[in-house]
Amino acid sequence: MQSRGVHLQYTFQPDGQRGADLHNPLFDLLSGLREHGSIQHAAKAMGASYRHVWGALKQWQEVLGEPLVTWVQGQPARLTPFAERLLWAETRARARLTPHIEALRAELERVLADALDGDQQVLTVYASHDLALPLLREQASAGQRLHIDLRFAGSMDALRALGEGRCLVAGFHVPPLNEGGNLFASGLKPLLKPGRHKLLGCTRRRQGLMVAPHNPLALNSLADVVSRGARFVQRQPGSGTRLLTEHLLKQQGLPPPVESELHPAEDSHNAVAAAVASGAGDAGMGIEAAARAFGLEFVPLLTEDYFLVCMKDALDHPGVALLREALQGDAWRQAVTTLPGYTVHPQSGEILSLTRALPWWRYKAPKSKLTA
Repeated sequence: MQSRGVHLQYTFQPDGQRGADLHNPLFDLLSGLREHGSIQHAAKAMGASYRHVWGALKQWQEVLGEPLVTWVQGQPARLTPFAERLLWAETRARARLTPHIEALRAELERVLADALDGDQQVLTVYASHDLALPLLREQASAGQRLHIDLRFAGSMDALRALGEGRCLVAGFHVPPLNEGGNLFASGLKPLLKPGRHKLLGCTRRRQGLMVAPHNPLALNSLADVVSRGARFVQRQPGSGTRLLTEHLLKQQGLPPPVESELHPAEDSHNAVAAAVASGAGDAGMGIEAAARAFGLEFVPLLTEDYFLVCMKDALDHPGVALLREALQGDAWRQAVTTLPGYTVHPQSGEILSLTRALPWWRYKAPKSKLTA
């Protein structure tokens, strides 16, 4: 059988591209057919002629050497099992690679911006995966002449990058906590130091369970996931969401859930959502915006704060000053409202101390009283 190669390319266009949005005519066609059930309706939705879509379908079948659609008289057209597997594999791969594609596009944009205008400020940011930060990058580029070189990593890895000088700003998230003896304190305190690090308010976002449409297993809590043996799609070690999952399990006295054998730990909310949407898992922890983007049901568990952090002596850096301006602008507030489950942090762009933003930071457990 002749091998099928995959070729990637990119172009420069006058209009900007949001995030890692990529289009491929084959997968656009397959998605249209699955959604609309006929070439005629798919062609109409795509703004193409029946003849064009039919010809493209035949061409792709010849290239791939496999049938893509089956027809039964009087019934809607259906994708073949091969086409279904191909479509879901592409969806999961795209979701898994989104942070890396965004980083590559941002780097190419930075190179282009430097070539066109050497006066534009560049700010490297390592951050836990988030759907609002690409919007912030767009606002900063348009309004503040600031290019944010955004690179997604787990919360712990982002903070390590800050400590090692690989970035000027890092992003991480924490749930509301009342006590100091928790997993977040253990994970964050070695990486952040009061007085040395300063936080910037960014967003608040809902975290919860992402489950199949209509929640067929009635998974309304982590306890349900564990007790019913639901296949759980986990995040990668070192991510804030993985830490959050472990924190909630410990808080409720629950054992680890059964991890999906069909899927490894994922490194973004979108990748987890894609895995659940494809049926490779029954549930996963993630943000509401990712669940909605993949047509999933969302079970909210808590609202968490997303902070940006820099060294105290970096507050005077021109790039950080422009970043704060973007965070305090009306354009940023309006952009955040487009994401389900998001709100702007009440102190967006303000400089916050660790102990002010995280009241549990100074917490000390009361000493036990000794009795005779």
